[in-house]
Amino acid sequence: MIYRHAAAFGFALSLTLGAPAFAQETATDDAMPKVEVQADTVLATVNGEQITVAHVIAARQGLAQQFQQLPDDVLFPGLVEQLIQQTVLGQAVDEVSRRNAVILENTRREMAAAEKVDDIVADAVTDEALQAAYDAQYADAEPSKEFSAAHILVATEDEAKDLITKLEGGADFAELAKEFSTGPSGPGGGDLGWFGPGMMVKPFEDAVFALETGAVSAPVQTQFGWHVVKLNDTRMVGAPELDDVRAELATQIENDAVDTALQALLDGATIERTELEGIDPAVSRDMTLLDN
Repeated sequence: MIYRHAAAFGFALSLTLGAPAFAQETATDDAMPKVEVQADTVLATVNGEQITVAHVIAARQGLAQQFQQLPDDVLFPGLVEQLIQQTVLGQAVDEVSRRNAVILENTRREMAAAEKVDDIVADAVTDEALQAAYDAQYADAEPSKEFSAAHILVATEDEAKDLITKLEGGADFAELAKEFSTGPSGPGGGDLGWFGPGMMVKPFEDAVFALETGAVSAPVQTQFGWHVVKLNDTRMVGAPELDDVRAELATQIENDAVDTALQALLDGATIERTELEGIDPAVSRDMTLLDN
């Protein structure tokens, strides 16, 4: 965080100090021939250390949003100047502090790991892999029953019984739910939409499964309170189309590919773990150790 603040300050300073020069340069920009550049095109050299277009591109990606919105003809030279200032300051440091050194190590480790993960998943999701995953999960899937139900949730059994009496007297279920239900579905008339087996807590599910379409249950107790349940409809649902689960299957394939590759790397690595027993886990919060 300290580094990010310092970088933002350095960039703001470079814009302030360099604004007149930038203005002079950009004023004649239209008259100057365009130079074809590559990522390794050198923009400045500081005591032999090169600053390239690649460095500017990477630096821009790390800027706060207010700087991202600056015009290119201001931002580009400003970034070059920022990198020159940072290079000069960095070269003046005899030795990077332990705190910054381990932060840099962890940052490099994280970025390298992320790059490897990207490489692993890049070729993992193919049409063949998607079809194989779909077949494995859904090829033998039998049609399943789904239920459309509504409920009214109250605190006590007596309240639930009173609601059933009102329903038997001709009251509208949805209107009672809006008036009395304490559950989040109450304002919507108690409607729970469509759901399948295993999606509701067991006492509630058992009550739904026992109802005929249009019927209302006796009071049902769960950990949430007392329910009066109405079964609105049922339907049979077959396996989804591949396109409907493509994104889900792609994520599964990517995760499996990463898990497999990671396990292979772990199996092939020489890893020596220190016994953690006896080490206070709170040490992970002690930043003062990095200053010693």
